[in-house]
Amino acid sequence: MDALPIILDCDPGHDDALAMILAAKNPALKLLGITTVSGNGGISKVTLNARRIATLANIDVPIAEGAGKSILGAFEEANDIHGESALDGAELPEPKIELSPLHAVDLIAKLIRESDKSVTLIATGPLTNIALFLKMHPGLKPKISEIVFMGGSASRGNRTPYAEFNIWMDPEAAEVVLQSGLPLTMCGLDVTHQALVTPDIFNELDKMNSKLSKIIIGLLKFFAKTYDEVFEMPDPPLHDPVAVALLIDRTVVKTRMVNVEVELSGTLTRGATVVDLHNRLGRKANCNVALELDRSKFWNLMLTAIRSC
Repeated sequence: MDALPIILDCDPGHDDALAMILAAKNPALKLLGITTVSGNGGISKVTLNARRIATLANIDVPIAEGAGKSILGAFEEANDIHGESALDGAELPEPKIELSPLHAVDLIAKLIRESDKSVTLIATGPLTNIALFLKMHPGLKPKISEIVFMGGSASRGNRTPYAEFNIWMDPEAAEVVLQSGLPLTMCGLDVTHQALVTPDIFNELDKMNSKLSKIIIGLLKFFAKTYDEVFEMPDPPLHDPVAVALLIDRTVVKTRMVNVEVELSGTLTRGATVVDLHNRLGRKANCNVALELDRSKFWNLMLTAIRSC
């Protein structure tokens, strides 16, 4: 089977860094390019982090910088989780991968236009770049096979009691994506909180004894510390690679096709995803929502990708 063409839009970020490695190193996927969006850190920070991880893991694809603020101009970093650099915990190499002169939205359009197959977009940060692309290049929508995004929740949030961080950062962008009419898969907190970095995973990484695995251990130990301090979760959830893993093997997650809307005006609930699991609102289903994770399959894919670097 031919590899699936993908573009990864991300905001590295500890879990984004692992998503980059999985997207680039699994032969079932053909990574065409990486674009960055502000989220876990400011746009210059996350773009530098993407270039550093690409250098570390020998990922040779175009990297373009994207939106530094939400559609409405808002921005906030996740320093409490990802640290001042947005990727604290290990010393990373200086980047050897050059930055594309194109804006992220223009690179996405260029790569889709040049692809002889339809392309899947994976978004592991706020959906600003993806929404801007859909608005600026509507003629390319037929060449998008699916948008898979890490964000949202069918239950509780992590930035506010009900809003997950990526959606909360740019609810208007999420609304554009959810109303796009394209095939969508949402990997929210319900499923990513099952992708825990437990002691057995640290043991497997330690056995690899490679430069990359040692750096990943440092990054994940920092991630574990902040998750324990903020959320009382000593085993941190590796959110973003779940959105990549399901495209390699659909049996990694179990999904339900339901209606998903985003709250744009709630005083206490802005940015919350309203996931109508029981069709109480009677609205048309527009999104596959991942709810269950096969943890063994997920970690097998992730660890294999790290070993291959």
